Formats: sequence, C-alpha cells, structure tokens
Amino acid sequence: MKNRQISANARNREAGNFSLLQSGREDKSISGTALGKLTSTSVSPLAAAGEIIFLPLIAVVLGFAINPEDPLWIEASFPWAWFAPVILALRYGPLAGLGGAGLLLVAWLLINVGHYDAFPKLPFLGGLILVMLVGEFSSLWLARTRRAETIQIYLDQRLEHLTRQYYLLRLSHDRLEQDLISRPMSMRDALHTLRGLGSGNDGGEQSAQTLLRLLSQYCQLESASLHRVIEGKPVSQPLATIGTTTALNGDDPLIQQALDTLALCHISQAQAEQQTQTRYLIAAPLINLNGDLYGLLTVEEIPFFSLQDETLQTINLLLGYYTDGLAVHALAEPVCEALPLCPPEFAFEVQRLHHLRQTTGIGSMIVALEFLPKAVEQDLPLQMMRMKRSLDEHWLIPAGDRQILATLMPLGDTSTGEGYLARLEAWAQQKSGKSLAEIGVFPHILPLNAEDPIPVLKRTQGLTHG
Repeated sequence: MKNRQISANARNREAGNFSLLQSGREDKSISGTALGKLTSTSVSPLAAAGEIIFLPLIAVVLGFAINPEDPLWIEASFPWAWFAPVILALRYGPLAGLGGAGLLLVAWLLINVGHYDAFPKLPFLGGLILVMLVGEFSSLWLARTRRAETIQIYLDQRLEHLTRQYYLLRLSHDRLEQDLISRPMSMRDALHTLRGLGSGNDGGEQSAQTLLRLLSQYCQLESASLHRVIEGKPVSQPLATIGTTTALNGDDPLIQQALDTLALCHISQAQAEQQTQTRYLIAAPLINLNGDLYGLLTVEEIPFFSLQDETLQTINLLLGYYTDGLAVHALAEPVCEALPLCPPEFAFEVQRLHHLRQTTGIGSMIVALEFLPKAVEQDLPLQMMRMKRSLDEHWLIPAGDRQILATLMPLGDTSTGEGYLARLEAWAQQKSGKSLAEIGVFPHILPLNAEDPIPVLKRTQGLTHG
C-alpha cells in the first residue's frame, strides 16, 4: 500500500512537471511574440520604405529646428544627421542605409541651390563609408542570426519529440504497475498500434476509427468523434465515431476555445470561465510537432472518475503520437517508396535535413559502417548502435552474412563524421586492442548535399553488394 502511494505521488509530480514545462513554453512563446517585435526586421516592404523615407526627413527637420544655419551638421563637431542612414543600415542592411544617405544628399542640394561648388565631399564620403561598413556588419549578423534560428527550430522540434517520448515512457511504466489489471491493454500495446497508422490509402477513416478505439479502451471514452479541420474549421461529417454521438456544433464554446488555443480543453475550464452552455466534456485538437492542425476530437460521454488530469494527459500524448506518425508517413513516403527497407523514422529525418540543407546551406552526414561476418558474429553492429549521439538516427541494413549500419548525423560536416569514427576507433582499441579494419568494420562517409537524398540512400544501401 505504501509503495502504491509513493508511486502515485511520483506520478503526480511528473504530471506537474509536464504541466510546468508546457506552461513555460507558452510563456516563452508569448514573450517572444510580444517583445520580439521590438527588434524584428520582418516588417512589410511598405513599412520599411516608410522608415527609409521619413527617418532622414526627421533628421533634417530636427536639424532645422536645432541648428538652422547648418541643418545637416556639416560644419559641426559631429555629423548628427548621419545617425538616420546609420540606423537604417544597421536595421535593414547597406541598401537601406544608402537610400537614407541619398535623401540627405537631396536635402543638401535643395538647401544649397546655386552653391553646388561648395559640396562637402569629405563629410559625405566619410558618411557613406560608415553606412556601408555598418550595413555590411548588419547583413552578416542577420544571416548568422537567421541560420542560428533555423537550427534552433530544428533542435526544439527534436527536444519536443524527446520530451513526449520521455513522458510516454514514464507514464507507461506507472501504468504497468498500477493499471495492468484494470486496463484492457498497456500503453506499449497502444503505441505499437498507433505506430502503424497513417500509412494506408483509406483517406484516414480506418486510422481514425482505430485511434478512437484505443482512446476508448485506454481512457474509457464512451461517446466521442473525430473530425477533420479545414482552414481552421471542423468538418461536420465525422471521420470516425464511437458510442452514440450527436451532430457537431461548431459554435460550441468549448470547441471554439480548443481551436483558438490549439490545446486540449475540458468542461472544468468552461465552467471556470462561465461557459456552461456546452454539451462536450473534452475537445482536443490533433497537432503535430510543426504545429499543423489535422483534426479535432470531441468527447460527449466519459465516466465521472475518468475525467482527471492523468486521463487528459494520456489523451494529449496519444493524439500527439498519432499526429506525429501522420507527419512522419507523409514526409517519408517518397523515400520509403524508393527504398522499402528504409525505416520511416530514418527517412523522415533525412527529408527534414535535406530541406534544412536547401534553406540554410547547413549540411548533414551519413556514416555507413560495413561489418564483415566476423564482426556480425560478435554483435558489433548492436554494440555500436548504442554509441550514437542523442540526435542521430540508425538504419541497420542486412546483407546476407554481412551488415551495413547507416548513422545519420544531423547538422554535421566531414569533421563530424571523422570525429565519430575516431571515437569508434578508440573504442575498438580499448575493447580488443585492434583497429576497426582488423575487427572487420570498414567506414564510409556520405555527405547529404543539396541534391535529392534518395540517390545518397541508394548508394548507402548499395554497399551491401560490395
């Protein structure tokens, strides 16, 4: 009894940590959208053109107000008017800065009509050099910032995926201890069933019905339905239903709240916000790691004691696992059609990294290890699979009495692959006192360039033929 109480407390702590993690991400997202706009250069062309025109004009007007005899501060100890093109160059790059400098030149010509022979060459030359230097500095760091942001987005997606997997594992462990008798199936069985969904050509009806059946068995849903969401609005015709359901009410406040917040909502939240006119107990959107909205789950009937935080978290996790599987199958389908032996997870990461290479120029590597029969007999492929980094993906290719282990190394170059091979070489020396070649392992490094990744994967699979 005491052990069960301790396990329940641990599970509650994990649930609280998961909630805090999600709320922290929401707070971060809010702060990013509110405060990030102060320094963001992602403005419309009209707004940028307005700044390029009006900022130098404001500098000239201030010059007339403060120093009417020399509004451009040509003869002053410091050329204050040049702050305008410098700011433009720092914010938008050298072209915007040159545009601002051109307006200062036009202002000088209008002020000194008939006195063009007194044009201040050195002040304008120095100002142009300063603007070009600042603009070049701005362009360089803007490119580096965009590149770092792209990498961070990819790493955040992988972290989100690992976080979901971690909590699924912890929840599955607790369920095996506490709910093995009361539940008709384990979390592992549910995930194994969900892993195969989304790859058929049934339009999603069969997969949706299987998902509802799993939710009903694992979360005790008695009446629920799944609906497609097109352009932010749920389709009234359900993809799948379970139990006795009524026609979808798209104007229901709980459904609107779920679609607006893109998060699971339940009847307790509606009552807390005085939205009592709802016939649904739970409304949950189906969202993958990229934020794509696939559909909407509505629950009309569920046992009273099942409507708790643990059940809601389980629904969230199962829906997230299902939608992530849909994204994997959709993106990995071209690779899996060309290479049926390629695992969908490996193909999915290859496609994502290929897109990253096209947009940012950041490459990745595939390190293929060829194992001779004597290495296979010693289970070296499985031992080396355990030495992968957290972001790496593996593809073990059988080749008769030989095997090929392909390791996908994201965001790496040739030096990354060489470092990985050096680590394996040191491991082999420490384990057996021999080199990789002596124990029957021969490496191949294949970069993922801007070309189609399928030929690279075919070359990797072709290593099985020697």
